[in-house]
Formats: sequence, structure tokens, C-alpha cells
Amino acid sequence: MKKLIVVITVLLSTSNVIFAQKSDYQLVEETVSFYLDGGTNNDYETLKKAFHENATMKFNRKGEYVEVNALDFFKKVIKPGPKQNRKTHIVYINITGDVASAKLQIDYENFSFIDYMNLIKIDNQWKVVSKIFFRK
Repeated sequence: MKKLIVVITVLLSTSNVIFAQKSDYQLVEETVSFYLDGGTNNDYETLKKAFHENATMKFNRKGEYVEVNALDFFKKVIKPGPKQNRKTHIVYINITGDVASAKLQIDYENFSFIDYMNLIKIDNQWKVVSKIFFRK
């Protein structure tokens, strides 16, 4: 009887640890939220948590294709200051194995950005490795 109680106690305590872990969906959501929250709050250090150091950002500027290192770009444009007046929304997250994509929408008063993020799980952490976007 004592052995049974010990076994049940061990199983219950182990299951709590297993169930307490976040799902990949929650971890991807957390990663893209670093990007959204960092941008909204003009907080480069928070935004940086979302990206792999070699992440790229690709977009069209005045009809010309542009490709830059995402962190280098954001380091130049994210400056400490008041919170931005914008609303952010995760439209979807799609995960297959250790890769994922996310569609995000950032709404300002007169325009919106639609971001498509590609993420890879590296060393058990989800990181954005590329971003494309459209301003509408």
C-alpha cells in the first residue's frame, strides 16, 4: 500500500511539471508578442527577443525590392519614447514541426501593416528568422 501511495505521488508530481510546460503555440505567440509589444512601447530590448541575430526583413520601397538585417533596421528606428498609438493583432499562427509562420496586423489611425513572420525553433526557443510586410 505504501509503495502504491509513493508511486501515485511521484506520478502526480511529474504530471504537474509536464502539464505546466507551455505549448509550441503559446511559445510562438510569446515570441511574436515580444516584437509587437517592443514596437508598441518603443522598447528595442523587448523587440530584440523575438528575432534571430541573422533575421532578415524584406519589403518593397517605392517599387524597389529591399532586404535588410531585421535587428539592424529596428535598432535604427526604435527609439525610447512614449507608447505608440496603435493596435496589434495576431491573425494566425501555423506550426509544422520546428517551423512556424505567423500573420500579424498592426493598425495605426490612417494605415495598417500586415506582417508575415517565419520562425524556427532553435535550441528549444522560437525565433523569427524572416519577416515580410505590406503597408495598406
